[in-house]
Amino acid sequence: MPRPTAPLRISASTSTRAIHPALTAGQPLRPRVTTSNVPGPRSQSILQDLNRSGDFRTSLVAVDYAKSKGNYLTDADGNQHLDCFGQIASISVGYRNEQLEALAGSERFRIAAMNRPAIGVFPPHDWREILEAGLMKDSVRPRGLTQIFTANCGSTAIESAYKAAFMAYQHKQRGHSDFTAAENDSSLFNSSPGSPSLSILSFKTGFHGRLFGSLSTTRSKALHKVDIPAFDWPAVDWPQLRYPLEENEADNRKEEERCIALVEETIERWQAKSPVAAVVVEPIQSEGGDNHASPFFFQRLREVTRQRGVYLIVDEVQTGVAATGTFWAHEKWNLPHPPDAVTFSKKMQAAGYYHTEELRPSAGYRNFNTWMGDPARAMQASEIVKIIEENGLVEHTAQVGAQLYEALRGLSARHPGLIQNLRGKGQGTFLAFDCETPAQRDELVGRMRNKGVLVGGSGARAVRLRPLLIFSEKELEVFVETLQAVATEIVA
Repeated sequence: MPRPTAPLRISASTSTRAIHPALTAGQPLRPRVTTSNVPGPRSQSILQDLNRSGDFRTSLVAVDYAKSKGNYLTDADGNQHLDCFGQIASISVGYRNEQLEALAGSERFRIAAMNRPAIGVFPPHDWREILEAGLMKDSVRPRGLTQIFTANCGSTAIESAYKAAFMAYQHKQRGHSDFTAAENDSSLFNSSPGSPSLSILSFKTGFHGRLFGSLSTTRSKALHKVDIPAFDWPAVDWPQLRYPLEENEADNRKEEERCIALVEETIERWQAKSPVAAVVVEPIQSEGGDNHASPFFFQRLREVTRQRGVYLIVDEVQTGVAATGTFWAHEKWNLPHPPDAVTFSKKMQAAGYYHTEELRPSAGYRNFNTWMGDPARAMQASEIVKIIEENGLVEHTAQVGAQLYEALRGLSARHPGLIQNLRGKGQGTFLAFDCETPAQRDELVGRMRNKGVLVGGSGARAVRLRPLLIFSEKELEVFVETLQAVATEIVA
């Protein structure tokens, strides 16, 4: 029998500020799982029934959202789970948040939800007011980006940003003049000059969505891409950093310089074939394994793109809205010049991209769809921003993330074969580590779920944490206790 492992104590020196009790009022004190496995029998029955009329093979549990609260998700079997995955990083201020539900009950919200407009043609009379209360608020809008395009999801935000980059690139190429007759006519037959050969450069193991343009820049999992026609666009290596970062600075700097050199070389080489109009990059590669890079890397990337006349699109669909301890992850880069576009979705509960004046289309209807977002979701985003600011959740996430990182570092020292390459120091609760093998990672995630704690996998063997912004010391202690118990079971 293995010797019992002493509990890992949470350091009091990194104690976090208390959040307002109303944010977690009524949530369970800790997980409770009464079924022998998760999903339990009722969830399994519901999912099997759903699968008869649609593909629900990826579903983990059937959720009872009416009974979920705060940091805890309740499934159809009554199991209560501490949610450290946050609906794939898309829940921000908790389940059944009272302020959000009060908004949903208001007449203004009901009118917006039940009379969804085609914003580009029939915007609501208070659309500017809605935007300035949240998405376009000075404390929210990324520095240097004065324009916004609202969209329906993260993938459509990326697709629309790509279109804007192509339009702006070609507008510069033709000297800011109007389209020629040849361009107009040939575009309808998908041929040059109206349909030019241009490309978006992305990074290997990156993820930007599952539609055609976004999928062409997604490089993280073959299952998403196989059988789907794709644009012939370039991809370069993402820096393969060594951890801990502070002990490998020299080697990591060389690796990042190597990858920046590849970016420059690729832009140059593709100029004759299919000029690179934009580079798209995640601050932290999420689906591809939670892969990091330093501010130096992103500063050099911004420098190279500006020198080459290439637009820089920062994909903050997953990293945005306080998850990394700043409102936007790219704030930490201290760029001398802002990105040309920053996409958002998930925790904002609305989607779109911010951009410079230069990416504003030269004519109406060029970047357009029926809805172009949703006023009800924009109202929800405004209320989420209000909750975040009133409760100091950006600072709170930075503090609790530092405490969580230290706890994980202690567990990594105890179980170095199971918890490897811990990363995310200084990145709020946007933390991850690797297991030794993919099978071991899947076992860890499954055992955590059976004990009532939800975490996610990414890449080949990474475990990623995406707790809610209201995740605090109580939840941290439950998470660490559960992970320690699971680690002991696996290595026994």
